[in-house]
Amino acid sequence: MMRICSRGVAVFTLVLLAAFAALAQPAEKENRLDEPAMRRLRAREMGLQPGVLPPGPLNAITDIPDVRVGHRTLIHGDSVRTGVTVIVPHGGNIFREKVPAAVYAANGFGKLAGSTQVQELGTLETPIALTNTLAVGTGVTALVQYTLKLPGNEDVRSVNAFVGETNDSYLNDIRGLHLTVDDFLLALEAATTGPVAEGSVGAGTGTTCFGFKGGVGTASRVLPEAQGGWTVGVLVQSNYGGSLTVCGAPVGRELQQKGSPDHMGPSPTDGSCMIVVATNAPLCPRNLGRLAKRAVLGLARTGSCLENGSGDYAVAFTTAYRIPEGGGLLDPPVALVANRAMNTLFMATVEATEEAVYNSLFAATTVTGVNGHKREAIPLDRVLEICRRYGVVKSPNHAAEGKQ
Repeated sequence: MMRICSRGVAVFTLVLLAAFAALAQPAEKENRLDEPAMRRLRAREMGLQPGVLPPGPLNAITDIPDVRVGHRTLIHGDSVRTGVTVIVPHGGNIFREKVPAAVYAANGFGKLAGSTQVQELGTLETPIALTNTLAVGTGVTALVQYTLKLPGNEDVRSVNAFVGETNDSYLNDIRGLHLTVDDFLLALEAATTGPVAEGSVGAGTGTTCFGFKGGVGTASRVLPEAQGGWTVGVLVQSNYGGSLTVCGAPVGRELQQKGSPDHMGPSPTDGSCMIVVATNAPLCPRNLGRLAKRAVLGLARTGSCLENGSGDYAVAFTTAYRIPEGGGLLDPPVALVANRAMNTLFMATVEATEEAVYNSLFAATTVTGVNGHKREAIPLDRVLEICRRYGVVKSPNHAAEGKQ
């Protein structure tokens, strides 16, 4: 009996010691992405409403009917923090039913596979894949394989795969070339309509934005019925620097003045932003190019100055009509939006791009990666306090209080 009691006392003592030891340790706020992340808040959940046009039901690029998004997040050990995000314009055979598209290079320090043919012909014939800088070639191979295997493509001899990138080497062992063709194919398999995962996922797993953890973000805008009633959706892969501005509030400057680490700019490998603009407005490739240019204005609103080492690109496409592969002498006639009616579409693109960047930042979680490098999630409580002080919070949401 005494032996049993002694053993019980010993066990109880060990439990108490372990509990005290745990209390003595500093609170761990880091998320290495090995476990599900605590839910973060989107801009509108914090009472921030960039612009004047209303968002779509999901406030995402998937508010465009039939547009799909898929992610593949690759996390291994302490050094692999990368992934793939794909945007699929429609559920059919994109090679056989191409979508009108255009590309704009705001600063061309990047590797955007397939862009010249899109500019030349004005069509997109594969899904759009976003990934890290050194995985672009793998992405091209994957999209080619995907396209060749589609029923009806047995005679295809040329595929213009469209792959964009940003450099995630601060957090990711980029030289290890860890992404495979299968990772891209799995992202395509996962592509779906509906809500889009944001933050430290897919192509945004290892990215940095304004010195904080960047990621994938999305937003949308709906035009008034009198101006067409169309929707514009944007998805960004944020990985660039500058001085963060949120709805006009100088958040980056304020955080720096209050003793935060220097968030005025990224390290040399942190540059680039990929912007994908989708719409159901019937636009010609020329006006899609004009739409893509306006997306960069949304980037500027957040504090970007398109730094020398930043590859900043926008690709825009419409799902309003399709261009058949191997058609006749004339493409089917389509009633297109007139130049004079483009202004509200421009506004929608700027606003959705701005908000997509905020969502990419606010949804991102702290990540530690290669060589112990770490990017902190932006502190939402401090962002909210600064935005309130500058009077840009439209509808305060107290659920944001205390969120990190």
